[in-house]
Amino acid sequence: MSEAITDKEVAAVLGRAVWVINPVLDVLSTIDPLGLRGRTKRTEPSGDSVVDRGLDAMAWVLNTADVPGTKSWEGMSLHERSAWWVRRVGALNNLVVAYPGVFGALLQRLPLQDALGFANQSIVLCAVAREYGIVDQHKQVELIAAVLCQRNIGGASAKAAAAAGQLAEAEQDSKWTPFALAKALWRITKIVRGITDELGKRPRPKKIFRLFGMLPAVGVVADYFGEFGALSRAAKAGQQWIAAS
Repeated sequence: MSEAITDKEVAAVLGRAVWVINPVLDVLSTIDPLGLRGRTKRTEPSGDSVVDRGLDAMAWVLNTADVPGTKSWEGMSLHERSAWWVRRVGALNNLVVAYPGVFGALLQRLPLQDALGFANQSIVLCAVAREYGIVDQHKQVELIAAVLCQRNIGGASAKAAAAAGQLAEAEQDSKWTPFALAKALWRITKIVRGITDELGKRPRPKKIFRLFGMLPAVGVVADYFGEFGALSRAAKAGQQWIAAS
């Protein structure tokens, strides 16, 4: 029998994960090469040119989608902002998480889907933590460990997370591309597979979705809705942990 994984080892893996997650969240929250987020806060049209009308239209779309940094985002509560990360970023990543369901029970024997789900939930938990002002990555590691691994991590384990995180920072690709979120999801998935025994402790799809998920083709639909429900429960648990800490 293999030895049980320690808190320090879990923290080291999660420390690497949060060092990948936070730069991606920084970009998602602030990148605005065309100044569209700023346009949403203007009270009058920017101009009559075709370009200005086009940019105003794109800004309206962003504002309607409640994208961070827009006028609509500023009027949202903490709970609404947290829910946005679940419904937008988490739901988008969930397409990748659910994809193994195409193969039904064939891939359910492998830890791939749990690793993808764990990675997606980690991204959303970090985003929620940041909305509540938790930018300290040691604290983010504690949050993920508590919600997804059912572990109370702190002290010396947090130092291990810091050391591992600094190493991961040096490995990161600093260039942003349209596929950066998908790349980050895959990188985190590979990182957390180092704690395979912990992956099944996360909030998982309810039994009915797991049963339908064993069917080829239709399994991907069941897995999507099941994983989305699990993601929502993870985010809610994260908010409860933050409120209690």
